[in-house]
Amino acid sequence: MLSYRDITVRLGGRAIIEGASASIPPRARVGFIGRNGAGKSTLMKVLAGMLDADSGSVDMPRGTKFGYLRQDAPGGPTSAFETVLEADTERASLLAEAETALDPDRLGTIYERLDQIDAYTAPARAGAILKGLGFDDAAQARPMESFSGGWRMRVALASLLFTNPDLLLLDEPSNHLDLEAVMWLEGFLRAYRGTILLISHERDLLNNVADHILHLDKGGTLLYVGGYDAFERQRAERAAQLASAVVKQAAQREKLQAFVDRWKAKASKAKQAQSRVKALAKMQPIAAMADDPSLTFSFPNPENLKPPLLTLDKASVGYEAGKPILSRLMLRLDPDDRVALLGRNGNGKTTLAKLLAGDLAAMDGMMTSAPKLTVGYFTQYQVEELDPTDTPVDHMGRLMKGAAPAAVRSQLGRFGFSGDKALTKVGKLSGGERARLALALVTHSAPHLLILDEPTNHLDVDTREALVQALAEYRGAVVVVSHDRHMLELVADRLVLVDNGTAQEYDGTIDDYAKFIVSGGGGEAKPVAAGGSGGRKEDRKAAADRREATQGIRTRIKDAETEMARLAKSIADIDAALAGTPPTPALKLMTMGQLMKRRGDVERLQAAVEAEWIEATEALEAAA
Repeated sequence: MLSYRDITVRLGGRAIIEGASASIPPRARVGFIGRNGAGKSTLMKVLAGMLDADSGSVDMPRGTKFGYLRQDAPGGPTSAFETVLEADTERASLLAEAETALDPDRLGTIYERLDQIDAYTAPARAGAILKGLGFDDAAQARPMESFSGGWRMRVALASLLFTNPDLLLLDEPSNHLDLEAVMWLEGFLRAYRGTILLISHERDLLNNVADHILHLDKGGTLLYVGGYDAFERQRAERAAQLASAVVKQAAQREKLQAFVDRWKAKASKAKQAQSRVKALAKMQPIAAMADDPSLTFSFPNPENLKPPLLTLDKASVGYEAGKPILSRLMLRLDPDDRVALLGRNGNGKTTLAKLLAGDLAAMDGMMTSAPKLTVGYFTQYQVEELDPTDTPVDHMGRLMKGAAPAAVRSQLGRFGFSGDKALTKVGKLSGGERARLALALVTHSAPHLLILDEPTNHLDVDTREALVQALAEYRGAVVVVSHDRHMLELVADRLVLVDNGTAQEYDGTIDDYAKFIVSGGGGEAKPVAAGGSGGRKEDRKAAADRREATQGIRTRIKDAETEMARLAKSIADIDAALAGTPPTPALKLMTMGQLMKRRGDVERLQAAVEAEWIEATEALEAAA
């Protein structure tokens, strides 16, 4: 059993982890979750012995072998296959010693130990793991220095899995994987016989692998039984219980205070009043679970364009003349399209995305775009290229030259960058915050077509849900590349499979594709036959029609929510003025009677807007 007690870690004088404790059952598969920047990686490094805690203790059985997925990728001339084999240092050391040992007793001990650790099946195991993570035989023989950073991180993951530790510590292992490799990893982890602690923000991965969820929040940790969906239910129940407790405590406080106010001056009741004063003083306030107001995505909507936005007619695209990566491309995008690109990494998904974005020109065939078409193209490279010494305001100001500061702030506010956060150096932002900033930058001009290449990397679960909601409200077309099945299922109405040097409509669902990959079909998926599992074009078209039909209702809801927030602030300003601290010059000039009248008018308008919001919300639920 792994357990830690009262762990506190301070960074820069601030407590990142404070009094965290938990006990992990033997052989448990634990999904470790929490908001971006909450301290998950910090706590995992403490458990791995890579970082000393300011206080607290970590306990695990003596002799526990643990492995941690480091973020520094291996390199050099060694092949991917040999790199994985060398990760088992005991095996490598014993084999080397067996070559030179002369003592028969020592040789016997060496061969016995080699047998115990399955040393002779190691090459087959290493090859199988690499193949599962996307390396064919030729790739396994290539030197590490020939791979990109993402593929080298796959080798690092393969090396860790190959060592088969008792305690496996994984920090977002799927960030560099495609959908096919993620599904293989799920199967591997489900069959793993050791204890797993897995930092991840992917619902499907957590639901399919984890039997416990460890939630890090406000410096502390709480262990839940079950996968992510079970955690969500338990957290919702806990939130409801907390909310109920807050209401009950407030009523109790009010009752105690009323007694004190009424009887504190009467001698016969003085003792009882004093006892209630003490009870009030001892009553610890219950903190309700609060939503993070910075959890925001809101894409600016484009002006209407007539369909089609873009068409490909027998187009080819690549990077070298005469050597196309993709050929015979036939594709049409309309303003209401939601398209997911499927296929293994290396098959050309990013190449097709670059063609659609205008970063690559068609080598052959035709690519036709609407005259006023604008495209927003998001990639992880844009996140990595942000200047760490500049602020979000600096980055957005350069793109929106000549725009009023309020307009710059407004676009940043759509993505949660308001107040001091908009003036924070990018180098001090979390990975998720930098991703949000990059999305704010690529959508500043309200593009008609939004192309998202792995947009969920580094986003926590709640932020991913906010992104899905924002895409549902966005009125432009969307093309997305992602290994997050949950996101693809909620966002995409059309699936396009990039494979065998071309791209074609995939007449099935994400589940169909996942089943095909898990069954060992490799990267040669064929369209699902009509009458399959219900994911045909008609179903996806119906989903698009429903979204289009409810667009007006969702706009009403969003407008009402914006107006309710404005009216709530207006009431707060009036209340401040009534208390003698007016926030605006206009309110300062009003008399008490005028302020009271203004407050009544705003309250009546607020009630009307709330009624409109309730009506629209009920209409949306009925439509769904």
